[in-house]
Amino acid sequence: MTQWNATASAAARNLGRNSIFCGLTALLPLIVGPITAEYRGFAPPLGWLLMLVFCVIVLALAIHLLFDALLFRLASTYDTETAGLAAVDDLLSRMQLRTLDRTPPGLERRIAGSRRIVWQQRFALAICLAIFAILLLDATDGQPLC
Repeated sequence: MTQWNATASAAARNLGRNSIFCGLTALLPLIVGPITAEYRGFAPPLGWLLMLVFCVIVLALAIHLLFDALLFRLASTYDTETAGLAAVDDLLSRMQLRTLDRTPPGLERRIAGSRRIVWQQRFALAICLAIFAILLLDATDGQPLC
């Protein structure tokens, strides 16, 4: 396995883990929220709607990152970086998700783009969890849940 294969495989593995972890974490307030709201009283609907929007954003980014992970895994199966990235570009152009460029971006640039999406996902998840904490404190009037 060459250096670029290892880099592409590691990027695919890290993107997959991050997207699954953040996606499941975003689902947690959606599962626990109605239970606590019913137990302690109803929080403002606007707050729940706002939390739902950010959870959907996190889940959409998780799906996008899983797709990126699969593309990196596909690229890592080829012998050379050029052939692997050309296969990814060909797949994306056949799916009509991207047009073929004269100078396709390299592996590092693609990984950097995926890392930006990871940080956007983490930011949206932090907002979602902060809204959930605020709604939980509002529903309990500052009292502990136990």
